[in-house]
Amino acid sequence: MTDRAAWLERTGFVLIALCLGLVQAWKLWLAQGLLFSLAALLWLYLTLAERRRQDLPGFFLPLCLYALLTLVSAAFSLDPSASVIDSRQLLMFLMVPVVARFARGEARASRVIDVIIAIGSAGALVGIVQFAMFGYNNLDNRPVGPLGHWMTFSGVLMLVICAAVARLLFYPRTVIWPAVALPALLVALAVTNTRNAWIGAFLAMMCLAAIRNWKLIALPPVLALVAFMIAPGAVQQRAFSIVDPSDPSNVDRIVMWKIGADMVRDYPLLGVGPEMIQRKYEEYRRPYPEAVNAVKPHLHNNPIQIAAERGLPALAAWLWFIGAALREVWRQLRARVAPAVAAAGLAAVISMLAAGMFEDNFGDSEFLMLLLGLITLPHAAKLTPAFAAQPHAPTAIPAPSAAVKAR
Repeated sequence: MTDRAAWLERTGFVLIALCLGLVQAWKLWLAQGLLFSLAALLWLYLTLAERRRQDLPGFFLPLCLYALLTLVSAAFSLDPSASVIDSRQLLMFLMVPVVARFARGEARASRVIDVIIAIGSAGALVGIVQFAMFGYNNLDNRPVGPLGHWMTFSGVLMLVICAAVARLLFYPRTVIWPAVALPALLVALAVTNTRNAWIGAFLAMMCLAAIRNWKLIALPPVLALVAFMIAPGAVQQRAFSIVDPSDPSNVDRIVMWKIGADMVRDYPLLGVGPEMIQRKYEEYRRPYPEAVNAVKPHLHNNPIQIAAERGLPALAAWLWFIGAALREVWRQLRARVAPAVAAAGLAAVISMLAAGMFEDNFGDSEFLMLLLGLITLPHAAKLTPAFAAQPHAPTAIPAPSAAVKAR
């Protein structure tokens, strides 16, 4: 590799590492509009210059199919121009080949996760200060950290917690760093009062604990109980509302899911089109007097949102993408190749699926960029580093528990 090529590779790595870090702690234009765009252009230049097949994760094919079906839905939507403009988010799918190219090798992939945890922890401290000192302490005014909305903030906190727990459990060389960062992340997530992110983080931690050692499976429930006991009253009430069928937001979500099913019944193949849910919501809400809000931008459920907005074929492609991603990171974790990175990717998918039953987090730009980065890093970690003659030796950890082997 020439000095120029080596410099371009290093530049691409710095750009994408900063992008995945700053997407959770700064304005989106910096991470997406500048850093990611530069990294993508650099990736495109190197790919065209080398003219060789790229080594991409298996889940990229169904992700591309999902993008294609989205564009078809946009072309036939109720307002094609608005739907096509909204579909520009599909450009973020380039995160997969860009990360796979510039974060090759376990050392680089692990360094990216360190950047994500470090900047995420700083953002968590901002959220805690907002809650404690600036009146961000009720459901109408929750901590947003350095971001613009509490849903986005809680979603990225959930993903960073997944990365930190994976690093803590599956990278025995350094446990102090994630152990120091984790308390701030957990406290910040708690005070966002965002239940879907609580559920996603909890289930992801349960899965990682069970995989690492089945005896650790009791730890997340104990931590959750302790957190509940010492949490402010508002947080405790919010936790109780998860199982309260009369809670207004619970009632409204059920109505939204019914409305989504009605839209799928009427538009099964292509959906109503990207960005069209809000325009059609009031029309479909009329038969449901129990609905709390007259207008909704989305349906607070990933599968229902995708099916109603883009059609059942797009939902099938999305489910294929999720299954392929889970299969790839699980196999890598079982093989103990860059296990901390693989565990972070696995936990990210699990948490997204769990939280995504109550929130359209896959449609959130900041969340989507970080998610795609985390699930691509395991694939990048097992590739030969750009500047090494030999592949980076995988980190050795004790074998998974007997319960995992028996599965």
